[in-house]
Amino acid sequence: MSSLQTTLLILGASGDLSKRLLLPGLATLLEVKEDWDVQLVGAGTEDLSDDDWKRLVHDAFENAQASKNEEDEGAHDGSERLSARLRAVVEASSYRKSDVTSADDLKALLADCQHDPAVYFALPPAVTEKSCEVLAGLDLPQGTRFALEKPFGTDAQSAEHLNDVLQGFLPEERIHRVDHFLGRSTVLNLLGLRFANRIIEPLLSSQHVERIDIVYDETLGLEGRARYYDKAGALVDMIQSHLLQVMAVVAMEAPASIDADDLRTQKELVLRAVRPWGGDAAAAGKRARYTAGTIGDRQLPSYVDEEGVDPSLGTETLAQLTLEVANWRWAGVPITLRSGKALGKQRREIIITFKDSPHVPNGLTGAELPDRLRIWIAPDELQLELNVNGPGDPYTIDHTALSVTFNPGRLSAYGEVLAGVLEGDATLSVRGDSAVQGWKVVEPFLQAWRDGRVPLDDYAAGTEGPEGWDNIDA
Repeated sequence: MSSLQTTLLILGASGDLSKRLLLPGLATLLEVKEDWDVQLVGAGTEDLSDDDWKRLVHDAFENAQASKNEEDEGAHDGSERLSARLRAVVEASSYRKSDVTSADDLKALLADCQHDPAVYFALPPAVTEKSCEVLAGLDLPQGTRFALEKPFGTDAQSAEHLNDVLQGFLPEERIHRVDHFLGRSTVLNLLGLRFANRIIEPLLSSQHVERIDIVYDETLGLEGRARYYDKAGALVDMIQSHLLQVMAVVAMEAPASIDADDLRTQKELVLRAVRPWGGDAAAAGKRARYTAGTIGDRQLPSYVDEEGVDPSLGTETLAQLTLEVANWRWAGVPITLRSGKALGKQRREIIITFKDSPHVPNGLTGAELPDRLRIWIAPDELQLELNVNGPGDPYTIDHTALSVTFNPGRLSAYGEVLAGVLEGDATLSVRGDSAVQGWKVVEPFLQAWRDGRVPLDDYAAGTEGPEGWDNIDA
């Protein structure tokens, strides 16, 4: 007997998110959860025949299987065939051309669901909100769950309104605000590092830590996403949606358990304590936009020349905020969050820099670099940089590093997201109050930028960032 019976209903199933991420993620999940009975139902604005839909799903599943084979074996011959398990899901799946803001169309989709549905809104935020408002008036199956993609609202007020709509007919534990950036394995790896030993955790406080930097630099440019990105920018797209959640896991107190309620409560307490560094958002935030440049063998145009961009919006492609978590543990420690596009090197890392030793005995000379703990995300790795006596002259201190690779987990990022949604585990989702609080954290910076109190700097594509910035040592 199946340990789980559910329907995944994807609204916007013919779009890019579904084809590129959701369906491949489902394939990796189904190969791991072999005893789950998952029915797949798709809906979208495209007029797809049954054969066209099944081909779309088949190709997405096959691509996921090929990628997994490449990881496991280092190569593949292009002759992958779907497993019997995945073929059965493809053949049983269905698709309806639908207006997802129409009550009649939504009723028909729900009627197609053989089990309690998990409804995934692979839609623009405004359409998602309209669809939810319509669903609020329908008779939903008792176990219905919703999964929503970021951004959750466009500011604190709209996020609160969306919460009111959703919580008016669904309990919070069945509302999954998706943050695929922090996968289950990454969260557990961070929790294990911090709270399963007595070596690292006692050092993580203002007594020992000089600064914390959380960096997500991309080498990719706009990549055809102007319709969304030009209205969001780097701050909303990455920092408000993702890096604040990373910071919350790094800075939170030990939860009583790894249950969703305990984890999300501790993260929310961190977000409530966040302030602009020095109390001045104009001084604590920076923004910039890329100009033409070269990354590897790619020539990128200036952001303002990318197709679909409105230069008058002044959208930033690199944002850097310095914050303080104003509580007993972290007061006085600057925490910098940085994310940008078209930079010279991809970086996904957390850098914890420790204070200098209070006294080095006379007679020892050498490296003066600080001790650092570096944590890389996807793939998850750790490096502890220390000053030790070098291999040559024992009176000379050298800088060395101890490294370890974490367990990567068996699922892709979206496989982990879907696992939580389908089985009703909200550990990886953003709670409603935290979605609102995230907007409250960044609003002072956004307002300072709207007021023109912070210049929009330039950096050439392929560089580390604008000259004169602290571009955070790699």
